[in-house]
Amino acid sequence: MKIGELSRLTNVSIRSIRHYEKKGLLQAVRLDNDYRSFAESAIDRVVAIQLFLKLGLTADEIGELFNEEIANPDDYEYCEVMLAMYEEKLAQVDRQIAALQQLKGLLKRQISLTLSKK
Repeated sequence: MKIGELSRLTNVSIRSIRHYEKKGLLQAVRLDNDYRSFAESAIDRVVAIQLFLKLGLTADEIGELFNEEIANPDDYEYCEVMLAMYEEKLAQVDRQIAALQQLKGLLKRQISLTLSKK
């Protein structure tokens, strides 16, 4: 299938699909007219990439997962490599939340100080 059809079927922009290909997350065959041709399996691959991006993984981390040769998207959550990445992402989110809570407290304090000087 051509890139436009893959884009339409996955609701992912052509630009994103090109980016995934450039990063090595997707493979396409070049036709004689230099158009990209993707296998039907590219649909599942793009859906998996989108899921992993929503979970906060980078393209490089996604590439690591694909290099682990995880074949079935339903098995991702049971993979030890995936579990380690999920745990690291959760730890990062917890650190970001803590930093934001600290910032929130500082901002509230500054607002309170500013209002008390009026």
